[in-house]
Amino acid sequence: MPEYPDIELYLHALRSRIVGQPIERVRVASPFLVRSVDPPIDATVGRRVLALHRLGKRIVWDLEGELFLVFHLMIAGRFRWKEPGTKVPGKVGLAAFDFPSGTLILTEAGSQRKASLHVVRGRMALGEHDPGGLDVFAIDLPAFAGRLRAENHTLKRALTDPRLFSGIGNAYSDEILLAARLSPLQLTSRLGDADVARLFETARAVLSTWRLRLIAEAGEGFPGKVTAFREGMAAHGRYGQPCPVCGTAIQRIRYAANEANYCPTCQTGGRLLADRGLSRLLREDWPRTPEAMEERKNDARGGT
Repeated sequence: MPEYPDIELYLHALRSRIVGQPIERVRVASPFLVRSVDPPIDATVGRRVLALHRLGKRIVWDLEGELFLVFHLMIAGRFRWKEPGTKVPGKVGLAAFDFPSGTLILTEAGSQRKASLHVVRGRMALGEHDPGGLDVFAIDLPAFAGRLRAENHTLKRALTDPRLFSGIGNAYSDEILLAARLSPLQLTSRLGDADVARLFETARAVLSTWRLRLIAEAGEGFPGKVTAFREGMAAHGRYGQPCPVCGTAIQRIRYAANEANYCPTCQTGGRLLADRGLSRLLREDWPRTPEAMEERKNDARGGT
């Protein structure tokens, strides 16, 4: 799912292309995309795009007449900028938005249709789409600490909960926690003041760095590859590869549809983490250190 740096990348690319431009036509190819009825999607035709902004992990188009288009790309939704009048692709195409200067295609890979679009009238109604998470760039340390400690969760869950913090998901929470040298399973209630301050500054630094990096890499072009797995990430998607800080193999734990990637040396004092199901299954046989894990792997390979 696109997170803060990816959403900002889209906003940067779209502002120069559609802000100030009228929507000439909307072509909806998937019946699952538009999740609202009133106002209808056709009510947006002829209205200029006045501004774009982010609402959590949602992209919002501010249109004339206090109409708003609220896009939630979910896991596989992506934007493509094409020549005017480009046909909506058959299998992955959800919709096309025609402007004088080009056509914006919305696609979604896979068979499931989770990406959504709401047409909203008025700012009060728009607020109903805000999950309530705080933007780390719009708050100070006391506000961050207060929200972090409001409920007792693991750091991984707290950072990725859209009701607590805005725009941080599975990928960048891994990067933030490694840079802050904190375990993904550390409970927020047991975090010291110095750790909270370090986490706050690290979150802002990691997100800002990646935002600027992605925008610089895209240049004047439209981003063609928005993904949760980026070249240069330190932890996310790097299971089994060396930590760029200490060289220890990156480990992971899986839970539900997500996973946490971490460095045992930098984040957990050399201890391997296990999800609840695996811990119950293996009990005392669960390897506690990276060295013990390697020994188990060697034994499984016959000692090679």
